[in-house]
Amino acid sequence: MKLASGPITLSTPEAPFPVLLRQRMSDYVTLTKPRIAVMVLITVGAGYLMGAGMSAKLAPMIHTLLGAGLVAAGASAWNMWIERDTDTRMRRTANRPLPAGRLHHLEVVVFGTAIAVTGVNYLWHALPTPYAAIVSAITFISYVAIYTPLKPVTTWNTVIGAIPGALPPVIGWYAAKGEIGLGGVAIFLVLFTWQLPHFMAIAWMYRQEYAKAGHLMLPVVDETGRRTSRAMIVWCVLLIVSSLLPVMRADFQLADVSYAFGAIFCGVLFLLSTLKFSRERTDKQARQVLQVSILYLPAVMALLMVHAFLLG
Repeated sequence: MKLASGPITLSTPEAPFPVLLRQRMSDYVTLTKPRIAVMVLITVGAGYLMGAGMSAKLAPMIHTLLGAGLVAAGASAWNMWIERDTDTRMRRTANRPLPAGRLHHLEVVVFGTAIAVTGVNYLWHALPTPYAAIVSAITFISYVAIYTPLKPVTTWNTVIGAIPGALPPVIGWYAAKGEIGLGGVAIFLVLFTWQLPHFMAIAWMYRQEYAKAGHLMLPVVDETGRRTSRAMIVWCVLLIVSSLLPVMRADFQLADVSYAFGAIFCGVLFLLSTLKFSRERTDKQARQVLQVSILYLPAVMALLMVHAFLLG
């Protein structure tokens, strides 16, 4: 399969210009990883609403979402550029614009850099304090320059990658509060611990493809799944503890005891799915862990937002 290091190729030379244009626009959208971008924007918005509570304003929230969205899209484009060779070895990524040869690698670098820099600058100038812009820049750098290169180097890459993955709600919190505060720390820890069992379930289902691509995920080196299942359980327990931080300290000012019951209920359901995976280490059970994790995050975020408005 030819890599996109030479002239740009799109479909066929005889294709009409509108068809070529639609293909090019579609490829640029693909570079931004829309599904991940949507998840990022949801967590950024949730962080803003949790920080602002009843004082939330539409304009600052839109500014925050726009700037953070541009940074996230730029990071995704850079991620695809860095992994353009390994993507050719995975069936689910082989048709991305770079490995498929539809985009030139230099235009991807320019595109990713331009929108990321634009996003950071937009946050810097559109919001009253620069902290959201600074956290966005840290998120971009840690994702592109640290996590992505470490994927073929160490199984700890998932833990390291959970750091930039947990920073988007902190961007929203900073935009609302102008300072980090203990509440921002609590939100960060919830999202950080949630990501580990979530992504380990994904890595287990696609462990053969990750192995072909040279990504050193834990399930790739853990053939029996024992270490993976133990890690899932440990991180789920830590997630339950993290989710209770907003009610463990009064100065967090995020939630009350009623939130705790909801968080514990959601956390126990998540934990039960990982315990079931430890008994039956199959792709089917890993998918169940993934499905429960996808339900867990919006449920707990919604609980936090509701209590932020009630207590704010």
